[in-house]
Amino acid sequence: MPDDIAFRNATVIDGSGSPGFRADVGVSGDRISRVGSAGAAAREVDASGLVLCPGFVDTHSHDDGAFLRYP
Repeated sequence: MPDDIAFRNATVIDGSGSPGFRADVGVSGDRISRVGSAGAAAREVDASGLVLCPGFVDTHSHDDGAFLRYP
């Protein structure tokens, strides 16, 4: 069964502390179905030059250093 969406050629950061690696990531419904070489997909996204942090990596952050620059 083809994936709903495949992100092609992304740099994947998996949260393990290992260096990022180039891979395809397939998604079916609301689940990651494969990481590595994704097969056929209904929709494909060229993720070349982009970083993908699948599901378990919170990349959201805030910089609270402004109070140090502007006391």
